[in-house]
Amino acid sequence: MFTKHQFLEPLARLRTDQIVITTMGVVRPWARYSEHALDFASADSAMGHAADFALGIALAQPSRQVICLNGDGSMLMTLGTLVTIASSGVKNLILFVVQNGTYEVTGNQLTPGSDRVDFSGLAKSAGFPRAYTFDDAQAYECSLEEILSGDGPVCVTVKTEPGSEGPLGRRPDEPAHYLRCSLADSARQLRGALLDRGAD
Repeated sequence: MFTKHQFLEPLARLRTDQIVITTMGVVRPWARYSEHALDFASADSAMGHAADFALGIALAQPSRQVICLNGDGSMLMTLGTLVTIASSGVKNLILFVVQNGTYEVTGNQLTPGSDRVDFSGLAKSAGFPRAYTFDDAQAYECSLEEILSGDGPVCVTVKTEPGSEGPLGRRPDEPAHYLRCSLADSARQLRGALLDRGAD
């Protein structure tokens, strides 16, 4: 296993102009590395829908890569999304599943099957052309450029240590910059940023 820092820092360093959708235990950690206008926290609706939200964005913006930083608890709640993504024909979506074995933001309760679920295997069975699993930080970092290049959809499972992020909320004093405004305002800001960058 490796830490969230070992997962997120190389990704933030290599990130260019991709849309990055985060949820649950990755929302605040990602905000420590990035304040990009194309960052979006999918943290207000029912848990488990970051991946299908990212799919919608990827379909609407086919010329731009979309990265979803999903949790294992969230992914378990909507496993059918893997089939929907693979069946959609989308080529610009990279789905990271952060497998730390817990529902972190609600108190680190164990996720069902946390010691045996193979998310990348499920993605391959669903029809993803590329799927990776990493429990070693160096192997992950060495493979990241390859992961970010080429057609998708891609599923990347990263086995990380459990963290200690607490419940999420939108308020002006929130450390994560993209949680300081309402969900509606955040969505408008993302749309504006896409228009400013000449997206389709």
